[in-house]
Formats: sequence, structure tokens, C-alpha cells
Amino acid sequence: MAVTLKDVAREAGVDLSTVSRSLSGSYGVHEETRKRVLEVAERLHYRPNRIARGLVTGRSHTLGLIVSDVRNPFFAEVARGAEDAACAHGCDLVLCNSDLDQAKQMRYIVSLAEKRVDGILMNSVSALGKAQQQALAGFGMPIVLLNRASGAHSFSTVCADNYLGGQLAGRYLKAKGHIRIAHLTGPRGHGNLSDRARGFLNAVPDAVVLHGRHTFQGGCELAGKLLERHPEVTAVFAANDVMAFGVMRAAAERGLRVPQDLSVVGFDNIEFSGIAHPPLTTVHQPKYEIGAAAVEILLRLAEKQNGSAPERRIFGVELIERDSVQDCRTR
Repeated sequence: MAVTLKDVAREAGVDLSTVSRSLSGSYGVHEETRKRVLEVAERLHYRPNRIARGLVTGRSHTLGLIVSDVRNPFFAEVARGAEDAACAHGCDLVLCNSDLDQAKQMRYIVSLAEKRVDGILMNSVSALGKAQQQALAGFGMPIVLLNRASGAHSFSTVCADNYLGGQLAGRYLKAKGHIRIAHLTGPRGHGNLSDRARGFLNAVPDAVVLHGRHTFQGGCELAGKLLERHPEVTAVFAANDVMAFGVMRAAAERGLRVPQDLSVVGFDNIEFSGIAHPPLTTVHQPKYEIGAAAVEILLRLAEKQNGSAPERRIFGVELIERDSVQDCRTR
């Protein structure tokens, strides 16, 4: 059986309150008594009951992270940053995968709230409606969104400058001499992807835009439709790197070469983008730093150090030029 505070108190010859204050480092305990209690606790291999402590402190020291698609390596780097930051503050991180399913996302939120987590980091599957926002606020715990959710002004957000990233991709393709350009993206209403599309269209107003699933398979399917309907297109900006890999697969299946026949630009700069064949030109966003910053904000909100005012954090982006884009000016 697990060793309890009562066991430590009996062995050390003190009362429960003295054991509690000794283990927590609180004042009011003689140094010799504290030393004896700590030695007994170590000898008995005492481990504090975090659930019981949470009932007293109101803190579970556990955070929830809900990602939309755990298969996307982007989220692995975000999760690593979040986990490292949580660990540095003595917190555990529970990872949940919503599978791009809004209903599953809500089930996880309810489950995490029932487990009394201190807060939730969430990459929302879609735009949050008024009813959803009210439901989230009703849980009474801080929530930090990892994407910009239109209208969700009551929640803190951490994301990259997606609008600028889209602009950078569009300007780059035009500078390389491409005229017939397309953008393949996810469903309408997705905050980050919508911002990337708006930035891209600002640079390439006449671009062909197709919406679908923002996954590898979604990239394959959209690229197939694009190449069938618009064979004149010479360059594609995909909303994320895994979609870009899908585009490259679809091109290869049709006997097209990247970049000689079709240029491709992605977004995220996941690790695989540098070792793909050819290496993928993409827009870099600081994934690890986004995860870490989201945890820092969440903990400040949980400790009420920043009151109830939501925070907005936007990270800079940069275009990483590799070998997946053909310079049409040299043709």
C-alpha cells in the first residue's frame, strides 16, 4: 500500500500538520524536526497525493493539449515545446487528438475539465461559434488557442504571422516568374489557414483556390483535381507541409517533375521538409516556441497573475528557399 502522511507522522513522532508544513517548506517548523520528517519520508519512499493536494490548493498541476491531427509532424514540435515548458513548471501535459472532428474536440474538453486540469491548449478544428465560446467559458478554466479563432476575443491566442507567411509565399512565386499559380488549403473558417490564404491572395489576387482536407491525403486529392481542371498551373502554394507532400505525390503519379513541371511551396518547415526529394521550399514558423509560449500564458492565467485579460502572441515567420520551385525567368 502507498505510504501516507499518517505513516510519516507516526514514524517521525509528530502530528499531521507538522508533516505537511515540513514537506511543503512552510514556516513554523523547527529545523531539526523538519530534517527528521524529511528523512523519514525519504526512508519510507513517501510520494505526495497530488489529487488530495489539488483539492486543497485548487490546482492539479496538469494541463491538456488538444491537437487537430497528431499525425502532422507540426504538432509533434508544438507538443515538445509545450511539454518542456510544462515540465519546467512542475506540470504534466495530457495530449488529446481530435482527428479534425469538432464533436470529438468537445468531448475531450469536457473530459479534461472533469479531470480538473489547470487549463487547456487547443488547436481548434474550426471557427468557434458564439454558443461554443459560451460553453468553453462556462468550464471556468483558462483556454489558450493555438490558432486565431475569428470572433473568439475572450480567449488568449498564440500563433505565427500567418497572413505575412501567405504573402511571402505569393511574392516569392511571382518573383520566380510564375503567372498561373494555385493555392490548396483546408476548410473555410479555419483561422490559421484562412489568414494564410488571405495573405497569399493579397500577393496573387488571381490565384486558383481549392478547399479540402489539410492532410497528406487531402493534398493528394486537391492536387489531382487541380491538375485535371487547371493543367496550365505551374506553381502551387499548399497551406501546410503535409499537404505539400501530398501535392508532390500527386504530381509524381501523373509523371510530372517537381520543380521542372510543377513548383511547390509549403508552410510550417517541419523536419521532413528539408529531407524530401526535392527539399521543400516552405514558410518557417517557430513551432517549439509557440508550444512553450502557450504554456507560459496558460500558467499565468491559471495563477491569475495576469487577471482575466486574454493575451495575444504572434510569432514572426520567414521563407526557407530550397529546391522545389523552378525559376521561370531562366527558361
